[in-house]
Amino acid sequence: MNFIVLTIFPEMFNPFWEHGIIRRAVNQEKISVSAIDVRDFAEDKHHITDDRPYGGGCGMIMKPEPLAGAIRAAEKKAPLSKKILLTPQGRRFDQSVAQEFASLDGLILVCGRYEGVDERICHDFIDDEISIGDYILTGGELAAMVIIDAATRLIPGVLGGKDSAEKDSFSDSVLEHAHYTRPRIFEDVEVPSVLLSGNHKEIEKWRLETSLIRTFLKRRDLLENRPLSSQEIEILKKWCLDIEKIIHDQSLFGPDALSGGQQEG
Repeated sequence: MNFIVLTIFPEMFNPFWEHGIIRRAVNQEKISVSAIDVRDFAEDKHHITDDRPYGGGCGMIMKPEPLAGAIRAAEKKAPLSKKILLTPQGRRFDQSVAQEFASLDGLILVCGRYEGVDERICHDFIDDEISIGDYILTGGELAAMVIIDAATRLIPGVLGGKDSAEKDSFSDSVLEHAHYTRPRIFEDVEVPSVLLSGNHKEIEKWRLETSLIRTFLKRRDLLENRPLSSQEIEILKKWCLDIEKIIHDQSLFGPDALSGGQQEG
């Protein structure tokens, strides 16, 4: 898969793809990565890539000529790549979009700067607009790195285990289960005994339950529109029974039970 980044700061990307999973994917030829300097396509001797907005207003706008030239150069290198503009106005990037991108031949990632890019670039040169969240960055470079990282780890063979990516948080619309490693006891807290039992069926059951617990407590919204398996439904039903029992016991033996729920005046 080809990743080409269009930016006025190409030097930002060298440390990014020289480490970790990205470097390994490059060395294994699972991906190719490069950055094109938009300034190289500016039409003036000072390599200016921004100008004041028509109609007035604060900030500067990225000029269309350098961006158009950079995009056309990238298309020549990777003609089958999808052209993505990183912008707060784009559709929200999530795990499903990462999976969508991981299946493509390549991505040309256009990093906006300043107040935005000339609208004619959006209309005539871009296939899709993507936002990584409802907040404002100073440029699209960090967003491009996020997309490259998320998509690369979904490419078959990039991660160590063949099912590593499938078991990540969000891959099944739930958060990943709790993790433990050595030492067995850390500051008086022990690793759950089931993980030491060697019973793989019970371990998988425990992992599923902790995954559901973490999702319910931290990201309940992920469960709202997600189809549940029969095993997950059974786990949730058991929680309901346990909670009902706690409420029932409290109603019988709670602090108000002895006085019949009445407080002395």
